Amino acid sequence: MKKKLLAGAMALALVGCGERQADETAASSPAADAAAESVEGGSAPAARSTDEETPGVSISSAPGVAFDYSYSFELDDGIISKVQQEHAEACEILGTARCRIVDVRYQLNDEKRVEAQTQFALDPGIARRFGADAIASVEKAEGVLADASVAGEDVGSQIAASQVRSAGAAAEVERLEARLKAGGLDKSERAEILGQISALKGELTEQRASRKAGEARIATTTVVFHYAGTGGLPGIGHKNPFADAGETLMLSGGTALSFVLTLGAAVLPWALLLGLLILVWRSNAAIALRRRLGGKPAPETPGS
Repeated sequence: MKKKLLAGAMALALVGCGERQADETAASSPAADAAAESVEGGSAPAARSTDEETPGVSISSAPGVAFDYSYSFELDDGIISKVQQEHAEACEILGTARCRIVDVRYQLNDEKRVEAQTQFALDPGIARRFGADAIASVEKAEGVLADASVAGEDVGSQIAASQVRSAGAAAEVERLEARLKAGGLDKSERAEILGQISALKGELTEQRASRKAGEARIATTTVVFHYAGTGGLPGIGHKNPFADAGETLMLSGGTALSFVLTLGAAVLPWALLLGLLILVWRSNAAIALRRRLGGKPAPETPGS
């Protein structure tokens, strides 16, 4: 039932985003920006308090900035896989054009606690809402949001600076090529100019590749969900008292055994040495007694 509700909620969000993108000027006009704000902040299945707790910056208020969202959730170990699956299905509902699953991890650490992670590549316009819906699903599963952060990188300024560098390099290539056409150059001068032109064209290629990477970075927002288990199991609250008691008993027994072994290792050599000294002393005492008696056997003591 939870999966169906979440799927319906994400479908509504998808419809709203589809209507916003249907406008031809959605990416540039102020009216479209306002509409985007309305879609992001409009009615949704997440509770109002969840919206207020969700960090995020509207793409219209930070053009050219690439954002990375990170959320850390704490849940009972036994339901982490279920919640993780719900988040993956919510992404699948949006479609690969708006949401792609980049990385999925699930493991049981040395402390017998579940740790998991899911990374998504999202359309920037729905990244904040996707995070809010994820928080709502975690809260329904009696989990909590432990940490949330948004990191931004001003990629737009980097692209603009790259364009300036490319323009300068292109102008220099034109000047050098014109110098070659003018003639009157010896062999060494011509070779030097050709080398400069080759280096400048290589720089132009690098700058174009850098701008394409930056544009792709702006067009996709990375959202990462981290899941940490609290040690509990479904139906026993957030912690399993029986498991905790068993672990405490095993730890206590192990500590006692370790103490006994350590004490034995420390005392045993000295005990053996003392026994050896007593044996040597008794042997020497017997030899000395025989000598005093002239080799005669020692008289028997009463009661022997």
